[in-house]
Order: sequence, then C-alpha cells, then structure tokens
Amino acid sequence: MTQIYQQHLWGGKDFDFYSGYGSHKPEIVKPYLDAVILFLNSQNELLNICDLGCGDFNVGKHLVEHTKNYIAIDIVEELIERNKLLFKADNLEFRCLDICKDELPQGDCVILRQVLQHLSNSEIKNIVDKLSSYKYIILTEHLPIGEFTPNKDKIASQGIRLKHSSGVDLLAQPFDFKVKSSKILNEIILDDNKGRIVTIVYRLK
Repeated sequence: MTQIYQQHLWGGKDFDFYSGYGSHKPEIVKPYLDAVILFLNSQNELLNICDLGCGDFNVGKHLVEHTKNYIAIDIVEELIERNKLLFKADNLEFRCLDICKDELPQGDCVILRQVLQHLSNSEIKNIVDKLSSYKYIILTEHLPIGEFTPNKDKIASQGIRLKHSSGVDLLAQPFDFKVKSSKILNEIILDDNKGRIVTIVYRLK
C-alpha cells in the first residue's frame, strides 16, 4: 500500500496522498456521505465507529461529527501520521494497524469503504472473522453491473476484481458471512461500463 501511494498508482499526482477518484469525485462522494450520515443520524444514540482503511480521510472527515467516537485505521504509517496532523477532533483517533493481522478496536459499527476489493480472499477472510463483535458493518464495494461470479480470488494489489467480471460479496462463498439483515444505502452506476459502487449496511445484532 505504501508503494501505491508513493507512486500515485491511484492518480492524484498533485496530492501528497491520494486514495483514488472514488474518494474524491463529488458525484461519488456526496451521495455516499448523504446516505451514511442519514443512517448514522437515524440511530437512537451516536455510534462508536471503526473506519478500517481510512485512506487519505477525504471522506471520513465528514462523518466524525455524526459519531460518538471515530477510530480511523490504515496500514500506511506515513499516511496515518499525516492524517493526525491534518484532521483533529476530540472524538477522533488515528491508528496504524494491519486489519488482516492485528486485533481491531471495539466499537458499534465498522466502515469498510472500497477496501476489501483490493485484497485476496484469505486476507478478506481474516478480516471477516473479526467482525462478529460489531452491531453494524457499512460495506462499500465496486461491483460489475448485472449478475456476476462473486469472490474470484486475486492477489492484494491496487487493482480490483471488476476486470474479471467479479466483485466481493461477503454473504457468498468462501466467506458465508452471517447477518441479521442487510440494506442497500447507496448505489452509483458509473459511466462507460465501469460498474457500480454499492454501499450496504449489515446488521449483526
């Protein structure tokens, strides 16, 4: 991941760190934020959030005020140190962790925004095995349009499964993630047959 940012493999040559157009294009970011903020504000009380793979925090910075506590996590130490300098709030904390290997913080709700799509199935499974203690999972994935074969395996990289007509579906094999309910919060159809970005909230408890 450090190499991806250093070499600007997701674009953003004019940025120090850039988490890709999915974190910066207003037509993608604004509908996502509207949907997630509506969900967060619909709760009886403010939630404790764990943002797994917070990236450059161009998206997460808008959610902090709608939460009780917000722990933003990324594997790139230089990125986390940069975020600590740029974004400050009494209820905001940044941590450098490998979410595939390290223990995750306690909380009410996990945000996984276009993170799993870059990982191998074994790495995704390691993360999924840690999610059962949370009440909600807000998952965003870049998926093909129409029917597709879920969870074709890949090596961890800047690329995703879309070019293989696949995408991550936690409810399908080999993950078989067990949830009480699920609801689509937001879906954006991209131009030029580039698929769709879907945000789903899973309730576990």
